[in-house]
Amino acid sequence: MPESPLTAERILAAAEDILRRYGPAKATVSDLARALGVSHGSIYRYFDNKSALRDAVIERWLAATTEPLIAISQETGPAPERLGRWLRSLVEAKHRRALDDPEFFATYLELRAEAREVIQAHVESLIDQITHIIADGCAQGAFTVPDPAIAARAVLHATARFHSPAYASEWKNLAPDDFEQVWALIAAGLSAPR
Repeated sequence: MPESPLTAERILAAAEDILRRYGPAKATVSDLARALGVSHGSIYRYFDNKSALRDAVIERWLAATTEPLIAISQETGPAPERLGRWLRSLVEAKHRRALDDPEFFATYLELRAEAREVIQAHVESLIDQITHIIADGCAQGAFTVPDPAIAARAVLHATARFHSPAYASEWKNLAPDDFEQVWALIAAGLSAPR
C-alpha cells in the first residue's frame, strides 16, 4: 500500500532516487514500482514508457536550474548587470549540481544523449532568456547588436565551457578568473558600437 497517493511528482522523485542509486543501466521500472509500493502498471498510467519517464526526470532536474534564471531574465534594471548575474548563476547552479549530487549528475550525463528533445528545449529556453535580457539592453542603449536572438545563442555557446555538462570534467581545472575574463569580452562585444 502506498504511503501517499501516487502522483507524477512522487513518481519522478522516486525515479530520480532509483536512478541515483542504481544508475541508468540497472534501474528498472520494476525497481521504481517496488520503491513506491505500487504495481508496475501504475507507473504507466502517468508515463507512456520508460523513455518518457526518464525524459520527465531530466526535465524536472533541469527545471531546478532554470527557474531561478527565468526570474533574473524577467527583472528590470541594467541589462549588462543582469546578463552577467544570469550567466554567473547558470555556472554556479551547474557546478553546484555536479558537486552536491555527483551520483545523479553522472546519471544525467548518461541520460542526456537519450533525452535530446528535452535537452534541446532546455537550451532553447536558456537562449530565450538571454535574448530577453539582450533585447532589454538594446532598448536601454547598453547593447548594440542587430539581432538579440543571434547574439544570445553566441553568448550561450561562448560560455559553454563553464556551464555545459559536456565540460564538467574540466571544471576543476578552471582558474578563478577564467569566466570573468570571458564575460568581460562578451560584455564589451555586446556594447561595441556598430
